[in-house]
Amino acid sequence: MLTIASFNVNSLRVRMPHLTAWLKSAAPDVALLQEIKCLDEELPRLEIESLGYQVSAVGMKARHGVALLSKAKHTVEQRALPGDDTDGEARYLEAVIHVPAPHDRPVRVASIYLPNGNPIDTEKFPYKLRWMERLNRHACDLLAREEIVVLGGDFNVCPTDEDVFDTHAMAEDALCQPETRRRFRELCHIGYVDALRALYPAGRHYTFWDYQGARWQRDEGLRIDHLMLSPQAADLLDAVGIDREPRKLERPSDHTPIWVRLAA
Repeated sequence: MLTIASFNVNSLRVRMPHLTAWLKSAAPDVALLQEIKCLDEELPRLEIESLGYQVSAVGMKARHGVALLSKAKHTVEQRALPGDDTDGEARYLEAVIHVPAPHDRPVRVASIYLPNGNPIDTEKFPYKLRWMERLNRHACDLLAREEIVVLGGDFNVCPTDEDVFDTHAMAEDALCQPETRRRFRELCHIGYVDALRALYPAGRHYTFWDYQGARWQRDEGLRIDHLMLSPQAADLLDAVGIDREPRKLERPSDHTPIWVRLAA
């Protein structure tokens, strides 16, 4: 079995105690992190490596940033989303995990921090849509490899109304706009499987609760963190879940981990 998890930590330096505790308790084989909010050289690499993980990251000062941790050796193949050489934001990291025997098969994973896109009447929203279009083109190219591929991270997309605690409150939010949802559906239409909905097609399963308005206490959340599986990965899908425990801690991230287990 191979467990791959995604966790938007919302500042690695602030949330490092939470991250190390989670890595010890959940022990995912691969952890995809978002919003690490630090430069590569500021990464607490030794602390993570001491837990048995190889660490790769694409960082920025005080914003964005993604990382990839794996127990097995991995090789980084993309440190930015292809398609726009002028985009300098740290939002994408792709690597191949060399899963050891007896499985002995490569698994391609990507840690994704998709643009938020708010407010929608600014350039931030068109940038979000362009970024999603680039992601879909690259994801389509990856399908041609016929590999086990897991695209995971904070997509900043609520795919349906069932993924939103209050559709009226979110009506003008970039995460719920028809254009946003259409591009997410396109990712599914080209062949990727939303892991959580594959096993839980109905029901409210949140991964994010805003700090304001007692959203956590009221369970008024959003499902915006996703694990998208290529057909080869979906064929191996054994289990999927959302780990709410880190959100219960003092000074938590506003996100909580989502994980998938593959019979790889």
